[in-house]
Amino acid sequence: MKVAVLGAGAIGAYVGASLARGSTDVHLIARGKNLEAMRRNGVKVRSPRGDFEAHPPATDDPREVGPVDFVFLGLKANSYATCGPLLEPLLHEETAVVAAQNGIPWWYFHKLEGPYEGRRIEAVDPDGEVSRVIPPERAIGCVVFAGTELAEPGVVEHHEGTRF
Repeated sequence: MKVAVLGAGAIGAYVGASLARGSTDVHLIARGKNLEAMRRNGVKVRSPRGDFEAHPPATDDPREVGPVDFVFLGLKANSYATCGPLLEPLLHEETAVVAAQNGIPWWYFHKLEGPYEGRRIEAVDPDGEVSRVIPPERAIGCVVFAGTELAEPGVVEHHEGTRF
């Protein structure tokens, strides 16, 4: 199984490091000083559950990663509609996209039987832009119950919670 974390900030780097620690073939996609630090030193996680480090490959170019089985989106939900150029190289016919977002997701009514079936929520999927980039049939819902922050580039401070 191959996983890409698109948006390896506080939550994304925490998830990626945790998956790498469990021997998953995971690739981090980030930018700026955080990317530089992760390339140089890996991801350091400081946690009340125990500190650890992981050294998964990190890049700013998803084409270097290629198609994966799962994409974990660590991006802010308001950037989903414009993430197509980053997401596209990671997809194959059956790639699932785990969207770690809080609140009502763009796919909320997808295949929900009843009077709202097929309805689109304009506030989270304006003009269907998100659905065009991330088709609802690829989506795996995810609510994050972990509190993390980037203490510094490449260093994740995990405060509490491990449920996703």
